[in-house]
Amino acid sequence: MHKHTSLLVSLVGICILLHGIDGAWIEEPGSLILGCGLDEGGAKDTDGRQWSPDNKFLAPDNGSIMSKAAYQEPSLSSLVPYMTARVFTSETTYKFNIQGDKRYWLRLHFYPSLYGSYNPSDSYFSVAANGITLLSNFSAYITCEALSQAYIDREYSLAPLNSDTLTLTFKPSDKQKGAFAFVNGIQLIPIPELFDSAALVGYVEQRVDVKSLSLQTLFRLNVGGQYMSPAQDSGLSRMWYDDTPYLYGASTGVTNKASKNVRINYQTMPQYIAPETVYSTSRSMGTDKDANLQYNLTWVFQVDPNSMYLVRLHFCEYYYSKVNEIVFNILINNQTAESQADVIGWTGGKGVPTYKDYVIYVQDGEGDEKLWLALQPAPETKPEFYDAILNGVEIFKLNDTDLSGPNPRPSDMLLKDQAEERGFQTRETYNRKAVIGGAAGGAAGFAFMAAICITVFNKKKRVPGSSTNTSWLPIYGNSHTTDSKSTSGKSIASANLAAMSQGLCRYFSLQEIKQATKSFDESLVIGVGGFGKVYKGIIDNGTLVAIKRSNPQSDQGVNEFQTEIEMLSKLRHKHLVSLIGFCEEDNEMCLVYDYMDLGTFREHLYKGIKPLNILTWKQRLEICIGAARGLHYLHTGAKYTIIHRDVKTTNILLDNNWNAKVSDFGLSKTGPEMNAGHVSTVVKGSFGYLDPEYFRRQQLTEKSDVYSFGVVLFEALCARPVLNTNLPKEQVSLAEWALLCNQKGTIEDIIDPNIKGTINPESLKKFVDTAEKCLSDHGTDRPSMNDLLWNLEFALNLQENKDGSTHSSARVDESEFEEINLEDNNMANHYKNLSLGSEYDLSQGSDSGNSPTEIFSQLVNSEGR
Repeated sequence: MHKHTSLLVSLVGICILLHGIDGAWIEEPGSLILGCGLDEGGAKDTDGRQWSPDNKFLAPDNGSIMSKAAYQEPSLSSLVPYMTARVFTSETTYKFNIQGDKRYWLRLHFYPSLYGSYNPSDSYFSVAANGITLLSNFSAYITCEALSQAYIDREYSLAPLNSDTLTLTFKPSDKQKGAFAFVNGIQLIPIPELFDSAALVGYVEQRVDVKSLSLQTLFRLNVGGQYMSPAQDSGLSRMWYDDTPYLYGASTGVTNKASKNVRINYQTMPQYIAPETVYSTSRSMGTDKDANLQYNLTWVFQVDPNSMYLVRLHFCEYYYSKVNEIVFNILINNQTAESQADVIGWTGGKGVPTYKDYVIYVQDGEGDEKLWLALQPAPETKPEFYDAILNGVEIFKLNDTDLSGPNPRPSDMLLKDQAEERGFQTRETYNRKAVIGGAAGGAAGFAFMAAICITVFNKKKRVPGSSTNTSWLPIYGNSHTTDSKSTSGKSIASANLAAMSQGLCRYFSLQEIKQATKSFDESLVIGVGGFGKVYKGIIDNGTLVAIKRSNPQSDQGVNEFQTEIEMLSKLRHKHLVSLIGFCEEDNEMCLVYDYMDLGTFREHLYKGIKPLNILTWKQRLEICIGAARGLHYLHTGAKYTIIHRDVKTTNILLDNNWNAKVSDFGLSKTGPEMNAGHVSTVVKGSFGYLDPEYFRRQQLTEKSDVYSFGVVLFEALCARPVLNTNLPKEQVSLAEWALLCNQKGTIEDIIDPNIKGTINPESLKKFVDTAEKCLSDHGTDRPSMNDLLWNLEFALNLQENKDGSTHSSARVDESEFEEINLEDNNMANHYKNLSLGSEYDLSQGSDSGNSPTEIFSQLVNSEGR
């Protein structure tokens, strides 16, 4: 134990949790429960917990202010710690002595009242713990108003920090004039290591090491049971909430409770994982077999997009006692997390609890982001009863550096009130129902809102404007709206974007866009993506274009919209889709591109039903080479390295000459920070193509694009989806299945039957070896895009010789090819110029008419690519 612990205990006189008998947890001096702004002597809450003053953990001249709330919400269950606060007008830090090898609960409590002259609507601030961002530009006032609750609590599980000091820093936002920070209560409690590794949903046999990550608790539900206070928890002072508000649909199953003669037998599982009360109640589908086969038992949770989540499910079967009596499937966001779950099979007996951990990545989509949890019977196992069961749910947000998220959008009424009167009104004038917030990060507050919205859920539709997030970007610590208009009618954001594009990008009025698309006629829709629908349009004198329109009900594409303009207005290359212009007007965001007559690469791989529509092996190679040239240019030809981040066959478009062009730069990252070798960023991309190293470390490099392109190569060879959950487990992921087949020497068994037998074996070997290297676990083992491009050119050269093509004047031995690649710098530089083009050259792309050298002509077919 740390040498300062005894002194710490004598100062605050509060309690720590220590492992006791039979896996239970008992209290012992050591943990911190601080009432911020409390006078000496502290105070007790309604649960009997002693809250101590916080001043001993601040520097004497910290400049903070102790204040009392101007009024008391009737819904406050306890005056402590919410009626006193510590207010910060400048950056201020708490310092706590900790044990660096332990995990800690950190709970922050906020009650946005009027504190002296400090109006809570002006409070925007960030909070960091030893460099981990917990809150960014956070407004407790907006959050509580949006969730219709009196106060908000945030609970974090901090991974071992390898330090004997925890610094907790509060910093008022630089973005709002007069902003301040405040906090009402702080709890810092050492806890056992609750986490290990978890199955990664969507990736066969892959797991995520959670022990090294910090987490934020979002939801903690006692499924089928009642609310549980911290005093009722198994030693970790957690709050558990009723699951009813999160149920989706009219079929909500039935609740169950263990009979008095059933003993919850933890066996080897620690009792602190969850209390007996959680395992003694459950929700199941019911006894009607036919009805159960017609629906899923489903819960829906509001979450931040572009984040990883740990979903912990608690199970305990206390009625049935045999294997295969109840077998069910577990789905998370419509992906199979567990097939053929059998609680008795897992535990070995009745009344024995267990839990399962799953990690899911939630991406951007249209409208608000949600995490869906569903259970369904597994009839293929022919169980005795067609049912499913669940006892508890915990959902945590995962990250090792940033756990913050956007503020929810306040109600329209609140915005109107703020516009009419800047002064803060007393809460009694609102006459609203406040819901008691809890340690689950506002879960109870959202419960109230969700209960109101159940009818909407049942109808499976959302009222426009009802979202709590619609005006906030899905990026941490930034906000952006498109409501501010200049006198000309063009938005301020558009004016800035137009200036940024430096005349290389045209601005379209909304009227021009509507005229081009016949007012967004649905018959002109040629595609739908995460940003919105894509329309075929005609501008000027009959020029065909593709117009990508953001979902008009959401601002979630603002960041992608700006990124596309920033990227493509400055880049021109034969193998990049050209951006003609954009429109941002009246809350509409549209991007106008060159029209690609032949659609996506994916369409031609999966939809070729006539012989003329089936891509030959040579065509597939040429398309891959074209796309690789475009990516090579992004990585090395622009001023800064540009990483695409969403390389896939739907983002490779084909013009009427079958030239491949890389598209969709909304997720791209760039900047001089790439000189450090990587960019630390939240994970974005498409499952099946996503670099597992990037997913694990959240450090992006150009080798992440190389991994994704390796998946594209196997997709071109096999013409099957990269993820197919209908296949046997080992075949679900194309990347893993192709690598396994290649190791076994059976790669030819999975080649697209339409081209099988037409590929030169040497070309196939070179192609597969290249794709395999792209899928190496570690980025350092993957080829650069330049090396990848050379290898694909060589595979094409081998195929052309097999086909008897006259385009290649001689066959080149592979060793000669590699020697040229490494040693003939003049030729390599010439090749780079041919394939890359110039960053701001609007008239020339690759293959701009320069004649290849004599050596180069032996390697490259310069026609048709």
